[in-house]
Amino acid sequence: MRIAEHIEAVAREGKLLADAARQSGLEDEVEPCPGWNVRDLVRHLSEIHLWAAARVAKRTSKLFPDDISEHTESWPELAVFWPDDEDLVDWYLQTNANLVQALESASPDDEMPTFLPAPSPLAMWARRQAHETAVHRFDAENVAGIPTSFDPGFAADGIDELLSAFAPRKQEFPVDSPKIVHVHAVDTNDDWYMTLGPNGIDTSRDQRPADVTLTGAASDLYLLLWNRTDESTVTVTGDRGLLDKWRNNLRVRWF
Repeated sequence: MRIAEHIEAVAREGKLLADAARQSGLEDEVEPCPGWNVRDLVRHLSEIHLWAAARVAKRTSKLFPDDISEHTESWPELAVFWPDDEDLVDWYLQTNANLVQALESASPDDEMPTFLPAPSPLAMWARRQAHETAVHRFDAENVAGIPTSFDPGFAADGIDELLSAFAPRKQEFPVDSPKIVHVHAVDTNDDWYMTLGPNGIDTSRDQRPADVTLTGAASDLYLLLWNRTDESTVTVTGDRGLLDKWRNNLRVRWF
């Protein structure tokens, strides 16, 4: 996907998330995020947007803030922690619009801190924020009872970010010997082969024998691999225990 498409997704997914948050109660629990309610979800994503926008727009060399007050230093008129409940969703949309503006105003040649591989720093931030917002859009819609689906190409892009960029950061995995997980998206004809090993995870697009294969629509695989749904929407062939290990051991922090 192009940078412009990811930026469009940040705005689109943010609006859908806000619509869902308005339909549910702020006290309602968010099942995939233990301990969170909808209020926590909206606050979290607002803070993430403020953080990302500062990295993109302010060209800071520092990647991770030490304290929430640093967001206020970057966005003194916007970073109010926290708005009253009746203003919370509108405030979220302002942080989303601020992020979109920062991304649209930046260039792929701009230097900014990153934490995932990408063709350019701007490409990383646009892609990461698109999928951060999309996954949490599912969380909000799930609470509100709204069916969620994703464009196959967008979902496949999100799978690729997770498997090819996030997963290889893990330095160890609880297996005795390397195991291969094959992920096949039937609607985009994309394939990923993850090697889960004691020393971490490596992902390739090159075909190889697999210990377990996950087959399904890209949208269903996207949600499964992000631990948002169970395997009932996909076909699992081979060692199902490897899927359980993935679900129990791969957790992505907000950064």
